[in-house]
Amino acid sequence: MINIKSQREIELMKIAGNIVYQTHQHIKTLIKPGANILDIDTEAEKFIISKGAKPSFKGYEGFPNATCISINEQVVHGIPSNRKLKKGDVVSIDIGADYKGYHGDSAWSYAVGEIDDNKKYLMEHTEKALWEGIKQVKPGARIGDIGYAVEKYANDHNLGIVRELCGHGVGNHLHEEPDVPNYGTAGTGPILKEGMVIAIEPMLNLGSDDIVVEDNDWTITTLDKSPSAHFEHTVLVTKDGYQILTGE
Repeated sequence: MINIKSQREIELMKIAGNIVYQTHQHIKTLIKPGANILDIDTEAEKFIISKGAKPSFKGYEGFPNATCISINEQVVHGIPSNRKLKKGDVVSIDIGADYKGYHGDSAWSYAVGEIDDNKKYLMEHTEKALWEGIKQVKPGARIGDIGYAVEKYANDHNLGIVRELCGHGVGNHLHEEPDVPNYGTAGTGPILKEGMVIAIEPMLNLGSDDIVVEDNDWTITTLDKSPSAHFEHTVLVTKDGYQILTGE
């Protein structure tokens, strides 16, 4: 069942989403060559807690950390470790915050120092694919409209689409109905209604669509080891369009 959020729930989710946004702004200053990604994760957790929230991901189905930090060919669910960032890396950081039982969820990809033109292309067009999806959000639109817009943009720019993973509803559970795939057919799928909250999150690859799961049973990488990027916002369906809950 797809939940329609009450005004009280929406207000709590706005706070949760803003904490996620603030956390991204806080930790992005730490993203530089030589940075230890476990230190970035620790700082994010401290910051979330300082805002009166809890990290949504820590302990979720056994996940050990506050954030997911995925580097280069890692698509999502990278487990923070003592690995250090290197100049030329693309690092995707996925952050969730639980404020009084309601969640915000946003991922963003960052360049570590100067990156090559292919990675710049990947990051630019994955972010633009996110916005193509978000622009479809309004009452009466369908989930398939979002997936179609993301898929068309990705195909037009020759980027691989991770199809096994998708966006999702957000609320007092981190993952709720409906699934929000990054591909689809316009005019199909659940109808969007005012008060729904969904996370839209293209995961696009510089190479093929294909992915594999690493031995830790969490981290997902591209099969061909090509770089991947991940951009995600939590979005509220409003009376006449949408509001981004994890942005400024």
